[in-house]
Amino acid sequence: MSCWRAARRILCVRLDNMGDVLMTTPAMRALRQSGHERHLTLLTSSSAAKLAPFLNMVDDVWAYDAPWVKHPVASTPQADLDMIERLRRAHFDAAVIFTVYSQSPLPAAMMCRLAGIPLRLAHCRENPYELLTERIVESEPHSVTRHEVARQLALVQSVGAMTSDERLGFDVQRQDRRAIAELLAAARHHHSAGRWLVIHPGASASSRRWPAERFGEAGAQLARDFDGIAVTGSHGEQALVAAVCARIGTKAVPLAGALSLGKLAALIERADLLVANNTGPVHIAAAVGTPVVDLYALTNPQHRPWQVPNRVLNVDVPCRNCYRSVCDQPGHPCLTGVSPDAVVAAARHLLPRISPAGQDGRDEPPRAALLRPARHDAHDRSAAGTAVRSGVDAPHILARSR
Repeated sequence: MSCWRAARRILCVRLDNMGDVLMTTPAMRALRQSGHERHLTLLTSSSAAKLAPFLNMVDDVWAYDAPWVKHPVASTPQADLDMIERLRRAHFDAAVIFTVYSQSPLPAAMMCRLAGIPLRLAHCRENPYELLTERIVESEPHSVTRHEVARQLALVQSVGAMTSDERLGFDVQRQDRRAIAELLAAARHHHSAGRWLVIHPGASASSRRWPAERFGEAGAQLARDFDGIAVTGSHGEQALVAAVCARIGTKAVPLAGALSLGKLAALIERADLLVANNTGPVHIAAAVGTPVVDLYALTNPQHRPWQVPNRVLNVDVPCRNCYRSVCDQPGHPCLTGVSPDAVVAAARHLLPRISPAGQDGRDEPPRAALLRPARHDAHDRSAAGTAVRSGVDAPHILARSR
């Protein structure tokens, strides 16, 4: 462990999606705070590299689309060789390879070894022999299941890296806050104060999507509780966002493809509540302190909202924790069993806990700086049978096998 304490230049490898990187920010913060004058470089996918301006715990972000991770465009062997050479020239003292439990760290470990990085740490199920110098034997999901944040904190703690600040990290920029204040003022007749709801109806995996018409129905009911409802999505989700807005009515503001990542985060920070599928904006909300109603398909339990007031909605099914990107059950029951009324009730459950966020053009976050880790969690069940989990965060250990 003394070698790790002396490590100054550390490579953090997290090659998957933006939400995965956000859930790794507390562990990277622990690495940063646990050594003198440390320099952290994040190696991540080109899509997640868009987070670079907003991660104040790392010094550099390098984009690399690894061939063992799913990407829309295939990479070339030359790109892999070029990255190994770039790593070699950077003279890193150590590398921490962050993966979800189902990913092998060994391809990245091989690259780091070929680049001459002397210390290499990861969770690993199989025997890595010389590819890793330290490892935590992978036991998930068979013997224990933890929140992804807790899992990565445990990884770096094994080499002495700890932090008292376990919140997700996203440094919202002042200019993005001002731009959102102007956008909302223009959308609501020069009045951006009052309560705002953000609805994000999309998700990359079809198994994590609640039906669009239900988002619209829930939004229509919640319109009486909010001064405006911003509906967000990518450029390719314009039809989805338009359909949701049409059901909500005049208070809906369609923003598909209209926001940069920084402005999306500023909007979520400005909002009083986010209603979304389990996808990247949920983790942004956790980072900026905005309460969340999370339509959480029972694909896996590790990625629930972290340390933020929340209600997690689904219907318990025998195929829970399937870890599928595409649901193979007729009717997608774990999500379609959730009614719009359940979402409305969950939203109104959270509303008394928060005051309107609106201050036009504010420069400081309203809630994120005030949130501190809490350790409580509760379950209940609505009359319709929807499973509800509420709390400020998910407990570190979600389940143990018996």
